[in-house]
Amino acid sequence: MVRGAVQGVGFRPFVFHLAHELALAGWTRNSGEGVEIEVEGAPKNLAEFRRRVESDAPRAAEVQSVEASELPATGRRGFEIRESPTDGAKRALILPDMATCPECLREIFDPANRRHLYPFTNCTHCGPRFSIIEALPYDRAHTAMKHFAMCDECAREYHDPHDRRFHAQPNACPRCGPHLEFWDAQGRNLWSRHEALLEAVRAAQDGKILALKGIGGFQLIVDARNEAAVARLRERKHRPEKPLALLFPTLAALEEVCRVSALEKKLLTSRQAPIVLVEKKSSPTSIAPAVAPGNVNYGVMLPCSPLHHLLARELGFPVVATSGNLSDEPICIDEREALERLGDVADVFLVHNRPIVRQLDDSVVRVMMEEETLMRGGRGYAPLSVPLSLPGTESILAVGAHLKNAVALKVGSQAIVSQHIGDLETEQAFAAFRTAVADLPRLYDTAPAVIACDLHPDYISTKYARQRLAPAICAPVQHHYAHVLACLAEHHLEGPALGVCWDGTGYGSDGRIWGGEFLLLDDSGFERMAHFREFRLPGGDAAVKQPRRSALGLLDEAFGASAFQLDTPPLRHFSESEQRMLQRMLATGVNSPFTSSAGRLFDAVASLVGLRQRVTFEGQAAMDLECAVTPGTAGSYAFELIGEGPAIIDWRPMLVEIMDDAPRRPVGEIAAKFHHTLAEIIVCLAQRAGEAHVLLTGGCFQNKYLTECAVRRLQEAGFRPFWHHRVPPNDGGIALGQIMGALRAAAKSPERKETYVPGHTR
Repeated sequence: MVRGAVQGVGFRPFVFHLAHELALAGWTRNSGEGVEIEVEGAPKNLAEFRRRVESDAPRAAEVQSVEASELPATGRRGFEIRESPTDGAKRALILPDMATCPECLREIFDPANRRHLYPFTNCTHCGPRFSIIEALPYDRAHTAMKHFAMCDECAREYHDPHDRRFHAQPNACPRCGPHLEFWDAQGRNLWSRHEALLEAVRAAQDGKILALKGIGGFQLIVDARNEAAVARLRERKHRPEKPLALLFPTLAALEEVCRVSALEKKLLTSRQAPIVLVEKKSSPTSIAPAVAPGNVNYGVMLPCSPLHHLLARELGFPVVATSGNLSDEPICIDEREALERLGDVADVFLVHNRPIVRQLDDSVVRVMMEEETLMRGGRGYAPLSVPLSLPGTESILAVGAHLKNAVALKVGSQAIVSQHIGDLETEQAFAAFRTAVADLPRLYDTAPAVIACDLHPDYISTKYARQRLAPAICAPVQHHYAHVLACLAEHHLEGPALGVCWDGTGYGSDGRIWGGEFLLLDDSGFERMAHFREFRLPGGDAAVKQPRRSALGLLDEAFGASAFQLDTPPLRHFSESEQRMLQRMLATGVNSPFTSSAGRLFDAVASLVGLRQRVTFEGQAAMDLECAVTPGTAGSYAFELIGEGPAIIDWRPMLVEIMDDAPRRPVGEIAAKFHHTLAEIIVCLAQRAGEAHVLLTGGCFQNKYLTECAVRRLQEAGFRPFWHHRVPPNDGGIALGQIMGALRAAAKSPERKETYVPGHTR
């Protein structure tokens, strides 16, 4: 039995050819657990076969294990590929969707090829997988392609072991496969097939907003050079400032406006083909300023599917290609739903008749320390399989957090992490969450015995776990502990380790708002070793959208009532009556909870130096502060450590120095020194903890400058830092950590009805 990502990648044809090459008889087939193989022949050839099954596997395959046992010889002749059984355990890994391979791309642009200009061309090396699969094993009858009967030529390819389309489940051509249609805003079909694509191109050239049904859902397309068109898209989508992704027709066109490293090029042209965050060149005039206002980076991608290649070639210029949704909603995957939800956004629609089984946003990646860090898991990366070292036979479903939600399922010794679902703040997002919660257990034909969730009682995901998923055991896991465990699991570590978890908000074991945490992990739990000095958030959740409120909380904690006598940017942005109200709130503690949040500390500093007083999307102030950094700046600010168990990281000396610097030093130098101070704090606590392994996790470590400063300083100080690569550092990684937390709790207390995972003191 070969386990791993071995279905839908040409693994059985590879086995077939290898068996023939080595004169071995037998058979192979897909099963719910992977690929089964039975071979017989000369012992020397069998040993060579066993070795090459792993070493020479198809490029898209990921072999995780090969389990072999000896059977009596039967005298069989020949080698065959058998039909898949429909019974048995479901353990096979589902492959993510893959970008168009070079062979298919050549066919698409070859006028003599029967797939010339066909936007649904694919083979075993590329094409949709997770977005079309309905059940395991991965056979055509279990995909959205079951609706399309293959023509004679496609059927011949599909059944020919020597063809690269042998058992390529989405195989199709213009005669028998899906096709395009061009609709107006009322859903009237005006053009079909290639003419539909050409009409969509003309619409984009005219500055119209195009809703495009892609691989895993809709995208909104508009000319990235047209400032008025981009502004119109922002207004209709209710996305005033958050950067928009760009699709470039070629790598050469991209390099005209961006600085792209060798690794970034490799990622852009990989089979995952994600959006990659890259640095802008100085003031690119060819891109509308409204695409990424005030940001030093663009989120860019290259064509990932035949449809995108055809569209990009016909256009010949960069376009905005953003998720087909309104803010805070999941992307649309059905054309009729898109007409309803995007009817006030898009002017025209380019759709097709291949059903999308599950939504898949474009994945987002950032390069840090010359390694990839996944910010959002979707097309090309999801589902993600993470091997688990902890024992446990029970199936565990983890429902994730409230923001950037993703769910995960423990199947055997693997954790399967879903695609990005989004923030659970609208009914549409909650519906997508419920679908995902049901989806993974259905695919793997399992009824979870344990439901892992966040400790926060008011998270929608936690409420759903408690109220709707009985009789499974509910296992709450503290938010920051889950973050650290996700990083631990990704790197296949077991601890002990020091976890540095910095984010915006997380419900602490003591019922307070955590977010600037140093957690010491042992074999079964964690100790809260240190955290940032707490300060109040006047207005509670209102402070998340107003960094000026976080700044007032910081000033109040440092200077008391005299804070309101200071001449600072945040105070200048409140009226006198607002100041009096906020002063009363802080003095009485009414609607002003304490927090140790590093994310709110970023907000406060951004406000104090005059960068940002209000935000229109999560993390905007911190992004501004990172973008403001002046490279080459030296130095850091002072801080103090107070007490133990847990120690308090007192930021007040830093605050005083920042306020002293603000009138006389450039903002970029202050921003750089602030980041350097945070890195020094991490090193100081690592030295106090004395653990060699230091895990950097949480949403703040989406910040490249912070992460690279911390990693370098830890390495210089003799520590081994670990940060995220394939699991997002933000709340998209929480579900994986929740599975780890539930497993650790079960190992500690196997007889439990409800698991609570607090901190503990050694």
